[in-house]
Amino acid sequence: MISIEQPRPDDDAPARAERHWAAVATGCIAIIVAVIVFTSIHWSAMPPSGIEPIDPTRLHISGEFVEANLGARSQPDGSVLVRMIAQQYSFNPQCLTLPADTSVTFRATSADAVHGLFITGTNANAMLIPGYVTTFTTALRKPGAYLMPCQEFCGTGHAAMWARITVVSKPEFARLSAAKRGNDCE
Repeated sequence: MISIEQPRPDDDAPARAERHWAAVATGCIAIIVAVIVFTSIHWSAMPPSGIEPIDPTRLHISGEFVEANLGARSQPDGSVLVRMIAQQYSFNPQCLTLPADTSVTFRATSADAVHGLFITGTNANAMLIPGYVTTFTTALRKPGAYLMPCQEFCGTGHAAMWARITVVSKPEFARLSAAKRGNDCE
């Protein structure tokens, strides 16, 4: 009788497979850690452009965010510049009047926590971070009333944190600006 030799099971195969997959997982983790370290070092040496730092503890004392500079102001080129401060649990100014179909640049910052500035019915949505100035430009096309709720949870009073914008025609805005009522909503 001829005996056929049965192949012997390799007792070391499961251990080799386990070592192989442990090495693959370790390699993946090492790559992820390397990317995090490289990005951290790179950003600390060269922060992203467009970052404008500001001291949140001195907002009301000096600089562009003092009380007298807040609100909407017409610019020589016909655009409008709005300066705002968000703080728990309000926006300052609380109410703005802006012209329709005009380029409006918002410069805003936060005095205390991360806040969100969102103008309902538009694509204007920005995050306000303490220590930085956020700048964005938009145009409000239709006259009317717009709510501006805080879009980032900022504490127990977050739900009541909102402001409002009234958009009027350009001649009406010019009349209100001349009367120094650009921060009042009628």
